Formats: sequence, C-alpha cells, structure tokens
Amino acid sequence: MLSNATTPATRNAAQSDDQQQVLAAAAALVAAFANNDSAAYFAAFSEDASFVFHSCPTVLNSLNAYRTLWASWQAEGFAVLACTSSNPVLSLHGDSAIFIHEVSTRLRVAGIESDSQERETIVFRRQPDSQQWLACHEHLSLLPTD
Repeated sequence: MLSNATTPATRNAAQSDDQQQVLAAAAALVAAFANNDSAAYFAAFSEDASFVFHSCPTVLNSLNAYRTLWASWQAEGFAVLACTSSNPVLSLHGDSAIFIHEVSTRLRVAGIESDSQERETIVFRRQPDSQQWLACHEHLSLLPTD
C-alpha cells in the first residue's frame, strides 16, 4: 500500500532512490507495529526520536520514554492485532523526509479489542554514519470523521 506515495515528477534518480529507501523504512516500521514486533518497531527509530500521540497527555522526548510507555501498555494487556497504511504522501528534504499516511489499527487492551482510524506523520532522517533512514519524530492524531 505504501507504493502509491506521491512526489513531484521532476525528482532525479538519487531522489528516487531516497524515495524508495524511505518508503521501505516506512513499510518496515508499519509491518513491525502490525506484527507486534517491539524489537523491530523500536529499531526503526533514532534514539533521540520524539513522539506525540493524541492518547498521551505529554510529549515523549526520547525513544526510551516511548519504550517505557509501551512496556506499561503491554503490562496492561496491550497488543497490536492489525495495522494497515493507506493514502501515503512522501516529501523529501535533503537528508530528511516527511511521510504522512492514514492508519487503520486493531488493538487489544485488557482483553478488549478496538479499532481506530488515525492520521500519522513520521519524519525520517538519514543517519550520517550508516545512511539508513530512521524515524526521528512521530505524530499520531485521530482521523476526522467528515
């Protein structure tokens, strides 16, 4: 589903390679989340990543803060049952990329299953040492119902 991301047709070959790499990084991140694979999911983020979730009263200013929150959710019976991505939009800005998509997620918390429709923005940054694209910011909000 991530293959229909939009970028201007004037992108050069290097940017196309970057686009493919960012889309692959986004697909891997979503797949890890959908499969409830915590190790692979957290490996998709830089250590200095920040997170804004509509369900969380504070901004999480590090990957460790998110790992701690995730562990508390899991202690309460949190599990991702499914997650699909749609309507992706990608824009490249040198060594940064902004990926926006809609996510449909099915979760289980304390034995109760629920579905959510959300919009997510993920900012990726190319790592100078490895050239790998890692997410450095995630912002999740409810999808408007109009």
